[in-house]
Amino acid sequence: MAESTRISSLQWRILPQIFAFLLFFPMVWGSFFEPFNVSYDHRALIVAGKRRMLVSAGIHYPRATPEMWRDLITKSKEGGADVIQTYVFWNGHEPVKGQYKFEGRYDLVKFVKLVGSSGLYLHLRIGPYVCAEWNFGGFPVWLRDVPGIEFRTDNEPFKEEMQKFVTKIVDLMREAKLFCWQGGPIIMLQIENEYGDVEKSYGQKGKDYVKWAASMALGLGAGVPWVMCKQADAPENIIDACNGYYCDGFKPNSQKKPVLWTEDWDGWYTKWGGSLPHRPAEDLAFAVARFYQRGGSFQNYYMYFGGTNFGRTSGGPFYITSYDYDAPLDEYGGCKLRLAGLRSEPKWGHLKDLHAAIKLCEPALVAANAPQYRKLGSNQEAHIYRGDGETGGKVCAAFLANIDEHKSAYVKFNGQSYTLPPWSVSILPDCRHVAFNTAKVGAQTSVKTVESARPHLGSMSILHKVMRKDNVSYISKSWMALKEPIGIWGENNFTFQGLLEHLNVTKDQTDYLWHRTRISVSEDDISFWKTNEGNPTVSIESMRDVLRVFVNKELSGSVVGHWVKAEQPVRFVQGINDLLLLTQTVGLQNYGAFLEKDGAGFRGKAKLTGFKNGDVDLSKSSWTYQVGLKGEAEKIYTVEHSEKAEWSTLETEASPSIFMWYKTYFDTPGGTDPVVLDLESMGKGQAWVNGHHIGRYWNIISQKDGCDRTCDYRGAYNSDKCTTNCGKPTQTRYHVPRSWLNPSSNLLVLFEETGGNPFEISVKTVTAGILCGQVSESHYPPLRKWSTPDFMNGTMWINSVAPEMHLRCEEGHVISSIEFASYGTPRGSCEKFSTGKCHAAKSLSIVSEACQGRNSCFIEVSNAAFRSDPCSGTLKTLAVMARCSPSHDASYFGS
Repeated sequence: MAESTRISSLQWRILPQIFAFLLFFPMVWGSFFEPFNVSYDHRALIVAGKRRMLVSAGIHYPRATPEMWRDLITKSKEGGADVIQTYVFWNGHEPVKGQYKFEGRYDLVKFVKLVGSSGLYLHLRIGPYVCAEWNFGGFPVWLRDVPGIEFRTDNEPFKEEMQKFVTKIVDLMREAKLFCWQGGPIIMLQIENEYGDVEKSYGQKGKDYVKWAASMALGLGAGVPWVMCKQADAPENIIDACNGYYCDGFKPNSQKKPVLWTEDWDGWYTKWGGSLPHRPAEDLAFAVARFYQRGGSFQNYYMYFGGTNFGRTSGGPFYITSYDYDAPLDEYGGCKLRLAGLRSEPKWGHLKDLHAAIKLCEPALVAANAPQYRKLGSNQEAHIYRGDGETGGKVCAAFLANIDEHKSAYVKFNGQSYTLPPWSVSILPDCRHVAFNTAKVGAQTSVKTVESARPHLGSMSILHKVMRKDNVSYISKSWMALKEPIGIWGENNFTFQGLLEHLNVTKDQTDYLWHRTRISVSEDDISFWKTNEGNPTVSIESMRDVLRVFVNKELSGSVVGHWVKAEQPVRFVQGINDLLLLTQTVGLQNYGAFLEKDGAGFRGKAKLTGFKNGDVDLSKSSWTYQVGLKGEAEKIYTVEHSEKAEWSTLETEASPSIFMWYKTYFDTPGGTDPVVLDLESMGKGQAWVNGHHIGRYWNIISQKDGCDRTCDYRGAYNSDKCTTNCGKPTQTRYHVPRSWLNPSSNLLVLFEETGGNPFEISVKTVTAGILCGQVSESHYPPLRKWSTPDFMNGTMWINSVAPEMHLRCEEGHVISSIEFASYGTPRGSCEKFSTGKCHAAKSLSIVSEACQGRNSCFIEVSNAAFRSDPCSGTLKTLAVMARCSPSHDASYFGS
């Protein structure tokens, strides 16, 4: 090869940067689209003059890093999304009144531009109340301190602040030219959020507030439609939309409005101590297909990517750090430009096929003003859409549904017979041939594997730091420790007569608030307790979320709960005793009416019972208050300030201790896979890496009962159905974005409240290491064949096309081996396959030849493909299990 055409190693390494610039090009040089308008009629949103059937993917920008955004958007588009939907997080953008933040994870303009540069539209839900299992529902805590304020009602102080923020966001989008009529991606906005759930609590003032919010929003001149979700009394010029597991029966409050589904709950959130929700792909696809079948036109997955509640952003109380939400894309992020959100299969792939089938129906769906309805059986029905196509000629699409939860049905439609599995919808883009059935999953299954970290390329120092036990690589054998003072530690404390409300003191700048009072104990009290074999008790009428009680700096006990009564026995000595109460928040309330009154800490009476001369009223005692932890105030979790703290070496045999700070250093794992910290050996606390707050951790065990041994997709879903992980810690792995890591010497700092063993912390990587596929001859032809020229011009009959299996590793990985392959009558399920009586002898070699060494492959499921008919007259299935491994060029993308 001539010298001038040779590509150097350096050039290979900068290709990703060139690629990133080219993707960024539209943001640099102007608009993303030719300017267009969006309106609506009773049937659908009208985008650039055309009705559209739209699929939307919910992604919350602060629950990922900016380095992850592009890949998340790309994978959403690849999965069939037309739109990205996000909330706007007020407390993230205005943490201090009048001081705005639009950088880092809160760079909203950058996020919207990335959506536009990908060719997708954006639905911006300004709210500004978001719920979202987000701290305080998105409200900044300083809002509580505005004189005379009442949230989300006809209250002038609240309306003034709300209008100011909503105007700020609309103006920001307009100035950046991000509305569709400016060539930007924003096609729709939202004001308020699920207000219909709480409106009755506010009476007439609630009704007046809805009208005001709508009028205020429309008066901003954004030039795109506004929606209100779960708002049956939405005013005339605002579209009311549905949120829920199923919205196929929803009707807006006016025949002039389209049917929109703003939140399709494809999973559910998780609380500490709870099991993990799982919504089967078959049921989710059924709900979506039914929605479009019965007249829906816009549907958004909440969430398509759930992400991570970094820092103290999780709502509450007691929502975990992960916001995975059983979404099609999981929470993890690897290297820049790729590996953000590993695909959760088969959910991602099954939904991709569903979206492709719906898009094939779109010409007919938009041509018809309403479907024709046809009863096919007691629990079976058809909806048919017919009309004139945009390019001339008639178009027709049909949906055949079987809503029976148990039995398959055999129906006649247009002179042909169809078999409908229970709780399923068959989609016929041409009113004749089935392209997709919601209960027949042809997508691969991916098994996420968690592996001990490999050393970063070019750095072997980690080999000298890890310890091995039972094949687990621990993060470090060199730990430092620092004791957090118990009680009042700084000069900025203050004294007050009585118990103060927690948030009024902390302003939510920390989870922690110390309360100290002095208790005088007489000799008679000591004798009284000995005689009666009892102890005095701290009794608090109502408290949340965590209360820790100390006497003379020794822990007496803890109480955990949400506005529960606290009873904690204590032991005093004769004389003056320090009674310390530590109140802690674990995420502020994010849902319900009167959020400004919810607060934290204590409510009602607080007393000491069991004294000889009667109870001591703690509500009237003199209390000294200290906000937060000393380590927090000194920022010892940051690289800059960590070295200034007085750390001491932690001995390996040291006993677990409460209220300890720990730190160590670790190297970044090699490769591109997402990085997690395994904190199962710890108790409860918070973690930082290189000063970035990873979030709260809590090694609390979920309930033993309630998880189903088998998950049946049939029948209406709820958050208690198909749960997993019973009897195990709710969360043990915590996402560390690679963009927050250095190649080596990453600072890890933890604050541990209850006692744990940092020596058993490990750093791991996550990937979809195992793929399984199971496709039979009865599966439908691949959806990609429907758009081929041969089928479009009529030279190919879709029924003559064989089904196929598609296997694909994540980016940067290839299929390194085929562990199992059988064409015939294989038995078992993923990771437990075995050959049956019927088996094509060359199955393994044929699949290996097609797939090994490649990132993805297609295998036709037919006798011809496997060069034999191993059992004539028997329905045959192809089952494959493959393993993915990093490809040799994975390091080119760096970290």
